[in-house]
Amino acid sequence: MSRIQRFFTAIFPASWAKSMEEDSRRWHMKCLKCGYEISYWDMGGIRWKAKGDQRNYKKCQKCGVRSWHKSYRKETSDQ
Repeated sequence: MSRIQRFFTAIFPASWAKSMEEDSRRWHMKCLKCGYEISYWDMGGIRWKAKGDQRNYKKCQKCGVRSWHKSYRKETSDQ
């Protein structure tokens, strides 16, 4: 867990912290060069109660190339 995740899960009520983690695990970022994808939570970030897809220009954790990454929400099969 990253420093920012520890901070927010410590100051918010346990139910909010659980909701924050679940929502952040649904949001993924995908490298448009190599196709590598990772959830915001696994990346060390938080994306909670967010709406809309976005694009970020950043270095890919897998291929190491700076390129556009698409951010999107994966729907789970139990919803």
